[in-house]
Amino acid sequence: MRLSSLLRPRTTASAHCDLPCGVYDPAQARIEAESILAISKKYQDNTDPEFRTRSLIIKEQRAELVKHHLWVLWTDYFKAPHFEKYPQLHGLFNEATKLAGASGTKGAADPAVAERLLAKIEEIASIFWETKQS
Repeated sequence: MRLSSLLRPRTTASAHCDLPCGVYDPAQARIEAESILAISKKYQDNTDPEFRTRSLIIKEQRAELVKHHLWVLWTDYFKAPHFEKYPQLHGLFNEATKLAGASGTKGAADPAVAERLLAKIEEIASIFWETKQS
């Protein structure tokens, strides 16, 4: 008997996500977006150039984390049946990741943009929690 046949899996498992449920949560994106909002407000209230530079660096790092957490939800948690039931999901993720990107919070220190990002994340979270009920 060949080693490869001994090591071949005998059982195939499937799941709607790549790990058992409970590892995904839109709160991760929300927490980073809340940081962006707080940083944007502090940036607006401070004229010290060094403080503002550090603020922008940290804000951009947080924006990347928001995009990462949203992409994980979009690509790893949500599946075809979710997108069929909630056809607005693709658009919500597109809008949210753009609000976290260069044309959004990553590229600006405007608290209003951060608030729009938080609103999109909340819409995604609402759908996420609905899917957890079914």
